[in-house]
Amino acid sequence: MTTTTLVASDLDRTLIYSAAALGLTMPDTEAPRLLCVETYQHKPLSYVTETAAALLTELPRHALFVPATTRTREQYHRIRLPGPPPRYAICANGGHLLVDGVSDPDWRRTVATRLAHECATLDEVRGHLLATADPAWLLKERVAEDLFAYLVVERDLLPEGWMKELAAWAAPRGWAVSLQGRKVYAVPQPLTKSAAVREVARRAGADRVLAAGDSLLDADLLLAADRGWRPGHGELAETGWSADHVDVLEERGVAAGEEILRRFSSAVRPSPA
Repeated sequence: MTTTTLVASDLDRTLIYSAAALGLTMPDTEAPRLLCVETYQHKPLSYVTETAAALLTELPRHALFVPATTRTREQYHRIRLPGPPPRYAICANGGHLLVDGVSDPDWRRTVATRLAHECATLDEVRGHLLATADPAWLLKERVAEDLFAYLVVERDLLPEGWMKELAAWAAPRGWAVSLQGRKVYAVPQPLTKSAAVREVARRAGADRVLAAGDSLLDADLLLAADRGWRPGHGELAETGWSADHVDVLEERGVAAGEEILRRFSSAVRPSPA
């Protein structure tokens, strides 16, 4: 009996890395060759190692590869991953399920119905974020896809305890918060990557799910997978998050992205006869 495996992975700081997140601690002469996979405003922005690029190119031959990102659709479409364009992709933390690059209207209606019934409004949460943020450390405020909000902050100036207070306020209203790099996310709790991945698995007939991610917004995805991996950096690492079926990698930075792809590849390749 043939097993169809779905590989769902976060992108930023899991598979792809900005220059600031590369974590190249080795001597310059030993640094890996890098491939740029995203440009923004005519400048290179995100990278993978050349070895990771080769693994990404090979992966779809053995599994259904599904990028699962908190990025908006516009931000996702800037990325040019090696290999064939993914048939499915998850954007806006599960708010949009892309099929051949286009948002699926049935999924969008499903999400909208859940948010309307289970969560406080985006306007209420956005208003609270702005009311409690200090201009001394707030750089930008944004709304993504009319689904969730985020702040860009000077992380070193963020007051101790502010995130905990925000989480305590948001939880009874059906929202979750997450700090990723310089971004503070406020996301409705029903808006999850795992729900969208389950829908893709149903459509594709997949009976095994592998996953990887680095942030608290990826925890539900990892918990829902049959097997998962998280890098040695990121929000999950900082909080010591773990699960029995999720391997904690020692690698950090772009080396972790390469190792995650190596683990995916080993898990989906047919066993030698």
